[in-house]
Amino acid sequence: MSDEDSAAGMLVVLCTFPDTEKAREICTALVTDGLAACANLVPGVESIYRWKGEIQNDSETLAILKLPAEGFAVLESKLIELHPYDVPEIVAIRPESVNEEYLAWVTGR
Repeated sequence: MSDEDSAAGMLVVLCTFPDTEKAREICTALVTDGLAACANLVPGVESIYRWKGEIQNDSETLAILKLPAEGFAVLESKLIELHPYDVPEIVAIRPESVNEEYLAWVTGR
């Protein structure tokens, strides 16, 4: 495993969508445009949150995107542009360790 390289080279981005179709549409565009190496879609995520002073409970689809760290700003901008939510969840996590071959694939190195 590569510790130092993974911290500098790759991000995992979490983003929820109202349904699997919208998640698939947007994530396909992100991968097609080379903004993400891959996206995993996890349907049936239950989200409980406060929005405009009210507690909400919705079924959503979670997208888990893997991308080179230097591409985050462009991916974030495109997600905001395409996403149907007023305030989309876009949370980037820097992995502590990543398999070296997988890291090379994600980052194109």
